[in-house]
Amino acid sequence: MPFIDVSIAEGRTPEELRAFVQALHEAAEATVGATPDNTVVVLREVPPTHWSRGNVTIAERRAGA
Repeated sequence: MPFIDVSIAEGRTPEELRAFVQALHEAAEATVGATPDNTVVVLREVPPTHWSRGNVTIAERRAGA
């Protein structure tokens, strides 16, 4: 049973998130033969101020810092 746990920055629409979940399920089916009923997907939306790379937060990057 695949358990797919994804952290993603907040800011996507419900439709974008739904499409992402569907794509993850389809990838699990295509690559490891998982069935939809046995695949779990968890999306964790992280505020842009709580995620950084290179000591710059996503919020700062979006603001042009």
